[in-house]
Amino acid sequence: MQYDATTQSVVAGSILEKPSAWDILHAIATGIACLVSYTVMTKLLNVAVEGHSDLVGGMWAAIATAFVFRDSRQHSLSAGVGRLIATSVSFVLCLPYLWFIRANVAGMGILLAAGSVVMVLLGRREDNITTAVTTIVVMVVALVSPEDAWKQPLLRLFDTAVGVGIGVAGKWIASFAFYKARGEPIR
Repeated sequence: MQYDATTQSVVAGSILEKPSAWDILHAIATGIACLVSYTVMTKLLNVAVEGHSDLVGGMWAAIATAFVFRDSRQHSLSAGVGRLIATSVSFVLCLPYLWFIRANVAGMGILLAAGSVVMVLLGRREDNITTAVTTIVVMVVALVSPEDAWKQPLLRLFDTAVGVGIGVAGKWIASFAFYKARGEPIR
């Protein structure tokens, strides 16, 4: 099927949106903040805490940073609080489980169901996915590396806190610098 130039332009215009200066800065700042989180965890904090580099810790911190890098400072802070609550629920469920029971797939299913119920009880249904993803990561890493599996919830909580802190701070700094330079209200 052939389209004329006007139809092609309309179709392309409805699919692609021209990024603003803020969109470009936001993308760059997100990438930088995620790299900072990853590097801080793999080269500094995990080496100090565990005695070696932990790529999963770096990945988890970078994911937390990306997760909270939102369109406004308020949305970023709100996402950070939600991420910390969801990760804390996973921590509270997984840590005692891994103290007493070896990681297994059936246990992961039980923890996922329990986490979902807890999030409903807390009135945070929107963060249920984050609790589930955190629990899955904790349990799969515990399955892959069963020695000291009980440390996984602690490490992922730590990684999340660092990633959220760097992400929220990075977002606030980028917003402040951008909007201050333009003489607009900071968002």
